[in-house]
Amino acid sequence: MADRQPNVILILTDDQGWGDLSCKGNTNIHTPNLDRLGAGGADFDSFYVTPLCAPTRAEILTGRWFPRTGVKGVTRRAECMHLDETTIGDVFSAAGYSTGYFGKWHSGSVYPYHPNARGFREFTGFCCGHWSHYFDSTLEHNGEEFKAEGFITDYFAERAMDFIETKQNEPFLCYLALNVPHSPFQVPDEWFDRVKDREVTMRNRDAEKEDVNVTRAVLAMCENMDWNVGRVLSKVDELGLAEDTIVLYMTDNGPNSCRWNGGMRGRKGSVDEGGVRTMFFMRWRDHIREGLKVDRIGAAVDLLPTLADLAGIECNTGKPLDGISLRPLLLEETEPAAWPDRMIFARSPNGKKASVRTQQYRAGGHQDGLFEMATDIGQNTNLAAERPDKHRELIRELTTWQAEMNGLYQENDDDRPLPVGYPEFPHMYLAAQDGLPEGDITWSSRHPNASFFINWHNQADGVNWDVDVKTAGRYAVTLMYTCPESDLGATIAVEFMGERLEATIGEAFVSPLKDKDDRIERVESYEKEFWPLQMGEIALAKARGMFRLSAVEKPGSNVIDVRAIRLDLLDG
Repeated sequence: MADRQPNVILILTDDQGWGDLSCKGNTNIHTPNLDRLGAGGADFDSFYVTPLCAPTRAEILTGRWFPRTGVKGVTRRAECMHLDETTIGDVFSAAGYSTGYFGKWHSGSVYPYHPNARGFREFTGFCCGHWSHYFDSTLEHNGEEFKAEGFITDYFAERAMDFIETKQNEPFLCYLALNVPHSPFQVPDEWFDRVKDREVTMRNRDAEKEDVNVTRAVLAMCENMDWNVGRVLSKVDELGLAEDTIVLYMTDNGPNSCRWNGGMRGRKGSVDEGGVRTMFFMRWRDHIREGLKVDRIGAAVDLLPTLADLAGIECNTGKPLDGISLRPLLLEETEPAAWPDRMIFARSPNGKKASVRTQQYRAGGHQDGLFEMATDIGQNTNLAAERPDKHRELIRELTTWQAEMNGLYQENDDDRPLPVGYPEFPHMYLAAQDGLPEGDITWSSRHPNASFFINWHNQADGVNWDVDVKTAGRYAVTLMYTCPESDLGATIAVEFMGERLEATIGEAFVSPLKDKDDRIERVESYEKEFWPLQMGEIALAKARGMFRLSAVEKPGSNVIDVRAIRLDLLDG
């Protein structure tokens, strides 16, 4: 269509490595659709993200280094961005775009950290850092939970395709954030059967550390993902939108296991090359030349300014961006040799590890060294002693940047209570991952995301949630629990600022753990179903304090297992 602003489809994967594509030379895997996508436009060979999920997502959303956004980690509210940050959803929505987000959010689970409050009018997915089950999953649509059908990657792709078809006559931003190959390692038989006996010939640089069974599970998940990306691209072609649509593809950090990754040092969690380098494809038919190879470095913070520039829309964020527009490289408006060198920084959320990448070097990270990246992708030869001036220069820049980022954390020491009671989003969950258990009560996994509370053996124990009630009024309280027949009869209480509500567990509900679909034994919590107990109504004052769950009576050996408490604002 003439004079139409381009649509944008941004596809982000979770824990996929740079090397998990056949077009990167990996003969273990078959990714024909992604290979075609990479060949159909620009392929940035040296593009960088952060070592972990939530920090990268913050940089994509805001165009700013993640410490500026308030992100401090990946769980227990440390993944939340400051509310005064402007997101790519905000920018494109303000420009008249329809905005949809499908998949894993991981930037805050409750309103106004929720995607519906951050520029995305349509949201289907989950807000947590990872999900515990990939078949017939419990997801949410604009804040309301529902049971999805089928395999989660297929489902997210289908919802994205529905959105694209529905919005085909207006400019849209479709953010498809697939949650694979993040564990748990689950994938349909159709895909696993293709790889279960496949010989893994290309191995990690430290082959003795590689579990080939994990690698095979990842291969199956990535090949299914490739098929789903192919379906999305076919929908774009079917609707005649290819010339009007920018399609991007990347991952959020390095690979989540030891497997082939081009010989690079490091994996997920590392600030070395293998922990932060991602594939990055961008296709815009008839605008970006097919087969364009870009060797200049780029980063996640560049996405917002680049896409706004290509779409011709104002990028009014109210705060300075750290990213730059890559349009001149994409549209070949400048010679790569004339492109100025820059520094791209990487750090762990706690700041204990950091490195800096220029076009030629990486400094910091492994051995706190200096490495020539064009000839030493594995960071095997430390040149710090041979080129001391360059090493000192880059370490000085890195140290200065680190000090600035650390200062931001001290300046914005936000302990982030859970907001409750926004009339425009009247329901919310006090989830187990955000609670503070007492005594023997603990999470069902050492990773709190997508977990539930167990081991409530002592009546004196309880759980607290730090909440900030925004609207005084009556709230309906629903407790999500499991309890066997032998433990029936416990009396449960919730209380806040002197107001109290009690209810008795009068119905047994036991749900088996969904542990049959894993290809590899997991470390995360297993999922099970929970029963909703409508406890009644409670009056909550407009105040910040601890919302407490406790046991008044415990006739059995255990009180209950708890997934969450749902609060619904009834009036205010």
